[in-house]
Amino acid sequence: MSGRTNTTRFRRTRASVSKARRHVEAVLIDWRLGHLVEPAALITSELATNTVLHAHGISEYFELTLRRRRSVLVLEVADACTWARPELRKPDPEALGGRGLWLVDTLADAWGVRERSVAGKTVWVQLATRGGGDA
Repeated sequence: MSGRTNTTRFRRTRASVSKARRHVEAVLIDWRLGHLVEPAALITSELATNTVLHAHGISEYFELTLRRRRSVLVLEVADACTWARPELRKPDPEALGGRGLWLVDTLADAWGVRERSVAGKTVWVQLATRGGGDA
């Protein structure tokens, strides 16, 4: 079972972070990728939170896309903000925040940022699907 795609739009509000996380959990269970639920939900939470807090663009929505390929799950969060590109920094041990992308970097097999063809950017993450009943 490979080659599936699921794209959903969420309002850029704090309440949407938990909705996006629950959506990812449900899709991955449906796709029989339950072993990826925890890391994918945490990554979704971090990327959606970054969008809600920092991506003040021309749209009040962000888009979450999940793509299942033969050996990888691609998770993408896209927003309309072109000027607030996420940047990986070493977390300050005394700071209350600032660990989101560090967690993403730790959990993901690969990640990056690309410009969208319309206004904005997409943050993408890859997680290997090995070991989870992938056919």
